[in-house]
Amino acid sequence: MAQRTHTTTAVVIIGALFFLFGFVTWINGPLISYLKIVCELKNGAEPFYVTFAFYIAYFVTALPMAWVLGKTGMKRGMMYGLWTMALGALLFIPAAQGRSYGLFLAGLFIIGTGLSLLQTASNPYITVVGPIESAAARISVMGICNKMAGVLAPFVLGALLLADADSLQTDLAALEGPLRAARLDELAGRVIMPYAVMAAVLVALGLFVNFSPLPELDPEVDAPGVSTDGRSILSFPNLVLGVIALFLYVGVEVMAGDTIGIYGSSLGMPLSATKHLTSYTLIGMVVGYIVGIAAIPKFIAQSKALAVSAVLGVVLTVAATQLSGYNSVMCIALLGFANALVWPAIWPLAINGLGRHTKTGSALLIMAIAGGAVLPLVYGKLAELPSIGHQQAYWMMVPCYLFILWYGLKGHARKAWAA
Repeated sequence: MAQRTHTTTAVVIIGALFFLFGFVTWINGPLISYLKIVCELKNGAEPFYVTFAFYIAYFVTALPMAWVLGKTGMKRGMMYGLWTMALGALLFIPAAQGRSYGLFLAGLFIIGTGLSLLQTASNPYITVVGPIESAAARISVMGICNKMAGVLAPFVLGALLLADADSLQTDLAALEGPLRAARLDELAGRVIMPYAVMAAVLVALGLFVNFSPLPELDPEVDAPGVSTDGRSILSFPNLVLGVIALFLYVGVEVMAGDTIGIYGSSLGMPLSATKHLTSYTLIGMVVGYIVGIAAIPKFIAQSKALAVSAVLGVVLTVAATQLSGYNSVMCIALLGFANALVWPAIWPLAINGLGRHTKTGSALLIMAIAGGAVLPLVYGKLAELPSIGHQQAYWMMVPCYLFILWYGLKGHARKAWAA
């Protein structure tokens, strides 16, 4: 009974954290469209530096954040992560005042750094706080909290920043010189209040977590696993291959959520419609997480759920490249459903059996979130080529899903590199 209470407390508090930084993460989709206007960005890859700056922070800072957690412990580490995110949010104020794309990107990098610390702590924590067999279900609960925030975020940010989206574009097209600059300055100023409020909430939540009844765990002690004496971290194929699979997965997840608005615009959809498309992708993810909670491990094993998700990802991606107009866009949105169970399934399969290497392994998996920085940028580069374009550039997701399929069927089961 004590263990169950211990687990429930952790799930509730960590779930609240996942909701909040899900909100912060998934405003990137509409933020791309917003900054494209405010900072007068070119078509092609340039708007996707938003996702690059945000997600590359995970790669750069994950291992240092694992060291920080070793010094601070889980709870204080989460507090420092939230406070780091608050600093990044505050940087949006001078960025908006100067309409500086570079400062906006710096703020996003700092927010990503804070999230790196939070993710390095919270993902292994929620994995080992209960039975490993139900880890995917617990991570799915976290996913629902994260993606429900993601469903709300584009609507909230869209209402605050782009409420007059279509008339705004008409006005800007008719303005030049100082009048155009003044209109853009007014638009940029809209971001100040939301991010100032966000910073205050993050500071307060950091204090709450630090003084909460959240139990302190050491994943290297609490994680189940075989003896790892004498083995290096790279001697675990399930981890190394899991890092590759997660890199590819985060890349396609971010593409489905953050490129869909630009893709819709390329097909002639108005900004008033495209600013909400990220929410459709995330609604699909929420439905997928609910299915995961109900089905894993009662009806389907974590590895099988991963394989089914990958097959569905291939089918929907191919359909998106072949269908036209709204139907093609909806296939990208439905990738949210296909993607939902991939992260919850990869994580426990990758860290299973690491023992004393669990923290370092978790940091390597967090570094793999850099897939969200690299793959959307590659998509943008391909999309701007006249011979490819936005729609056919989605073919790059097919080999990603095929590798995830192989990992779910065979790769996760490898316990040594030698045959």
